[in-house]
Amino acid sequence: MDAREEGLPGKARFSAQPRVGRWLSPFFLTCAVYFLLWSPENQPSWVGALVKCLPILYLVVFLWTVYPGGSYSLLLQGALLCSAVGDSCLVWPEAFLHGMAAFAVAHLLYLWAFGLAPLKPGLLLPILLASIPYYGLLLWHLPPDMVLPLTAYSLVLAVMLWRGLARGGSTCWGALLFTLSDAVLAWNIFVHPLPHAHLVVMATYYAAQILIALSAFQSPRLKSN
Repeated sequence: MDAREEGLPGKARFSAQPRVGRWLSPFFLTCAVYFLLWSPENQPSWVGALVKCLPILYLVVFLWTVYPGGSYSLLLQGALLCSAVGDSCLVWPEAFLHGMAAFAVAHLLYLWAFGLAPLKPGLLLPILLASIPYYGLLLWHLPPDMVLPLTAYSLVLAVMLWRGLARGGSTCWGALLFTLSDAVLAWNIFVHPLPHAHLVVMATYYAAQILIALSAFQSPRLKSN
C-alpha cells in the first residue's frame, strides 16, 4: 500500500515546495479582499457569503490541482467544502445551527483524515484541563436549545484537536488555531462581546485551514529518530 494514502506525518517534501508556493498567492489575496470589504455594518448577503468563502473554496481548488491524488487530500477537500457551507450559514444569525452542523461534519472528515496513529493518549489530559473550565463557563450563558448542539460540537472539536496534535507538523498548529477561532467566536456570541473579535476569529480560522491543507504535502516517511 502507498504510504501516502495513510496520511502519515513527517517531513515536508522539499521538491513540492516551489510549486506549492506559486499557488498560495490567490489564497492570501482572497483573504485580504475579505478583510478589506468586511464591515460590522454589513447586512447579510450572498455576495458577502461568497467573499467570505472564497479563501476556503480556493484551498479546495489548490489541493485538487496541486495534490489531486490520495484519500488524505480528498478528505481534506471534503472538509473544506463543508467548512465553506458553514461559513455561508454563519453569515445569517438564524442559520447558526446549520453552520455548526456543517463544521461538525468538516471536523469529522478531518478526524478521518488524521487517523488514530500515533495514538498519543497523553495529549487528552491538557485538552481536558483547558476545555472543561471553558465550556463549563460557556454553558451557563447558553440558551436551553443550544446546550446539546454546542456540547456535541465541542466534543467533536476536542477530538479533532487531539488527533491534530498527535499528527504534528502543520496539522498541529492548524488544529490549535481552529480551536482558538471557535472558542473566541462562541465567547463573543454567547458570553460577552470582545474587541476586534471578528478579526481574531477569521484570521485564526483562515490560518488554521491553510495549515491543515498544507499537511497534504508532508512526506509519508516517519522520522527514524
